[in-house]
Amino acid sequence: MSPRIQAPRGTFDVLGDDALAREALEGHARRILEAAGYARIETPAFEATELFARGVGESTDVVQKEMYTFDEGPGESLTLRPEGTAPACRAYLQHGMHKLPQPVKLWYLSSYFRRERPQAGRYRQFWQVGAEAIGSADPAVDAELILLLSELLEAVGARGLRLRLSSLGTPATREAYRSELQAYLRAHEAELSGEVRARIDLNPLRAFDADHPGTRRVMEGAPRLLDRLDDEDRDHFAAVRALLDEVGVAHEVDSTLVRGLDYYTRTVFEVTSDALGAQSGVGGGGRYDGLMEIIGGAPTPGMGWAAGVERILLASPPVPVAAPPLDLYVAYAGDAHRAEAFRVAAASRRAGLTARLELGGRSLKGQLKQADRSGARFVAILGEEGTALKDMESGEQKTVEPETLLHHMRGHAA
Repeated sequence: MSPRIQAPRGTFDVLGDDALAREALEGHARRILEAAGYARIETPAFEATELFARGVGESTDVVQKEMYTFDEGPGESLTLRPEGTAPACRAYLQHGMHKLPQPVKLWYLSSYFRRERPQAGRYRQFWQVGAEAIGSADPAVDAELILLLSELLEAVGARGLRLRLSSLGTPATREAYRSELQAYLRAHEAELSGEVRARIDLNPLRAFDADHPGTRRVMEGAPRLLDRLDDEDRDHFAAVRALLDEVGVAHEVDSTLVRGLDYYTRTVFEVTSDALGAQSGVGGGGRYDGLMEIIGGAPTPGMGWAAGVERILLASPPVPVAAPPLDLYVAYAGDAHRAEAFRVAAASRRAGLTARLELGGRSLKGQLKQADRSGARFVAILGEEGTALKDMESGEQKTVEPETLLHHMRGHAA
């Protein structure tokens, strides 16, 4: 016997209750986000590699280590999308969305791909729900998006949540701070991990994320970007916080908060859950006012977030999600009645009912048992003596004309 083929490492099948839980999460996302004016977008599973190299940043772990990239021919490199913001911005540019009323509000729920070490809640193919608002620098955009993620997590019952908030300022402020931080890190280079030392020139802010004990001690005394903001950035951040206070969204300012992608400016935030252990991140995002220019567009402000579907479900209590109730199970005695049974099931579904046809080759007795196990409200039984309709709640059964089945079912249900 040939060995069984398994799902690739870092991937998984979505089955049964998990599929129903994801469907419920998608329903919450659609209800909450579309009520605020966000329209669904789906982008291709792969994009030009340059979109992520330029947009996400050459120095990031995503670009340097984690992308699934393949050559499509001379001079053409494609990459399975590792995140959703850059593709959404590419679509905004490609389809001329700058002509629409601004900001353009988009949301998505899609699969993404990163070559990471699989661990709890982190996979090589994973799903994210995300939202983007492109075309406005108003701090109310930042606050609205943070509020919407909070409402989504509340709706699914995610536990032990903590919202951390900071600001990275404008690119000019960040560049000046970057030089200051690099000088500080070089002065303490002997105490840093090898990985952080290697990143001093490329991405010094990532030192704040290090787990290395020596690095963490050094970073306790590091200068903070939040203390270097200019007046305009400081006012923007204060306005975001005031709006969150206005609607009761609890948050804390964390001056060590950085994000793993280069395109962020001004507001950044992250939501973690105590229910997830060490890998506690549920979702996060921030403002990316310079991203459009990096990928070839005119200066256009933007703000967004993404949250891991697997992380959200791990942080939420298992809530039984019932499959849609079954209105009618169509059973039949013998192959001579298969065509009529097929027609009855199809007609019932066209009329808006849920209906299943016996497809397992069971005896009539077995079919009735299966109808009971399926939770069917009614069973239609087609045989030599005509068509019988059984009410599974009352146990009442009577012979009816096939064309009147729906009438009798609705009369009984009423």
